[in-house]
Amino acid sequence: MKILFTGGGTGGHFYPIIAVAEAVHDIVREQKLIAPELYYAAPNSYDLDMLTANEIKFVPVAAGKMRAYFSLLNITDTIKTAWGIIRSITHIFFLYPDVVFGKGGYASFPTLLAARIFRIPVVIHESDSIPGRVNLWAGKFAVKVAVSFAEAAIYFPPNTVAHTGNPTRKSMMHTLTEGSLEYLHLEPNVPVILVMGGSQGATSINDTLISALPKLVENYQIIHQTGRANLTEVAGRAGIILDDNPLSSRYHPMGYLDDLTLRMAAGAATLVISRAGSTIFEIAAWGKPSILIPLPPEVDPTGHATKNAFVYASTGAATVIEQNNLSSHMLISEIKRIAGNQVLYEKMSVAAKKFSQGDAARTIAKALIDICISHEK
Repeated sequence: MKILFTGGGTGGHFYPIIAVAEAVHDIVREQKLIAPELYYAAPNSYDLDMLTANEIKFVPVAAGKMRAYFSLLNITDTIKTAWGIIRSITHIFFLYPDVVFGKGGYASFPTLLAARIFRIPVVIHESDSIPGRVNLWAGKFAVKVAVSFAEAAIYFPPNTVAHTGNPTRKSMMHTLTEGSLEYLHLEPNVPVILVMGGSQGATSINDTLISALPKLVENYQIIHQTGRANLTEVAGRAGIILDDNPLSSRYHPMGYLDDLTLRMAAGAATLVISRAGSTIFEIAAWGKPSILIPLPPEVDPTGHATKNAFVYASTGAATVIEQNNLSSHMLISEIKRIAGNQVLYEKMSVAAKKFSQGDAARTIAKALIDICISHEK
């Protein structure tokens, strides 16, 4: 039983693949099947320790971005992609997996093309409400297509597409509440706001939050993921703005939240403020109301993040503040509106849980295993 995973080199592609791999191992153990051989093809390993922990072998495959606008980088990236296709054909010839699982992104193109050449079954998953170009192309020949948002189903053949939700790692499906106050040095009975701008941080969110801190610490504690590179600068500015403030200890800047810290922070959190990437699905699994601040058009010209944010908000689980409209006053007002209204808060929490489909990884893993077993017969 051989399964080859492929996807772009971002957490939004990588972690769902890990979630599916976890589910594959679970099903194999439960059904006492032969241990699978798992591979991950991408330009970089992203997190080699996590691949090793899940018994996934890394297969390096070059890939270049396919930009829709003119850029001299398109020339070098075309060469990278061509080389990646050659490498992928070689890898697949020798590995000959039973099925290829594509998570989308330019990095998955060489492997998916090689799979098509060798007529190896392809299963893909689309996280966005509007599919990316690689998945739109792969959806034409994929035997199964899974989507996180029901709205994305219309872009794929109806006989192959299923609304599964987004695969989420088991560790991220459940928050930790016991011991979280002590672990994070929080006060009891004071609401906690968890602010996440992604692993690299988000300058606009950081700046707005710092301006709002004097007001926020009056009623809330703040756990702020600043991004590793921003921690010193953000903490320094916050120290100045909260100088002599008796409640300054309620602000907790952190460069990066590892799995344990994130689960503790999520368990303690009353409300989450975040970008609108794959974190949406973790927030939904936690059942936490959220304020989403998607990337602006100049950074995300496709508008996928904004579309995802508004689709999720339409369920009642979140509100959206577009970055161009973001201000400290608006942020403070929205936090008070949600955290201060118990009826609204409960409705948003229920909506978040309803949106979350905790069995997505297992559903996809079962489909992959079924294809592998059918090949062995």
